[in-house]
Amino acid sequence: LRAADVDGKWSGSISTPNGDVTIGFTFKADGASLTGSMTGPDGAPIAIKNGKIDGSKISFLVSVDFGGQAFDLNYTGDVSAMEIKMSADFAGMPFEFVVKKV
Repeated sequence: LRAADVDGKWSGSISTPNGDVTIGFTFKADGASLTGSMTGPDGAPIAIKNGKIDGSKISFLVSVDFGGQAFDLNYTGDVSAMEIKMSADFAGMPFEFVVKKV
């Protein structure tokens, strides 16, 4: 099974109580490992960690700073040709969103 083509830029939005938040990812596959970055609302890229690719599934971790506290966000994704269905867990609250190839 050929690994999904995740290379490139992806973008989508997450619905939050404060409105929609745009989120972007840049991914680069290297065999079974995934590198890249996430771009948050402030536009600053945050490197992803522990990136893995397993067929059409990807997983990685992002450490984000909220008011001086570091949180680890665990993301998983299901990659198809034009979009990635992403799931993440923030402080025990799971959420899902879709990013599309830019």
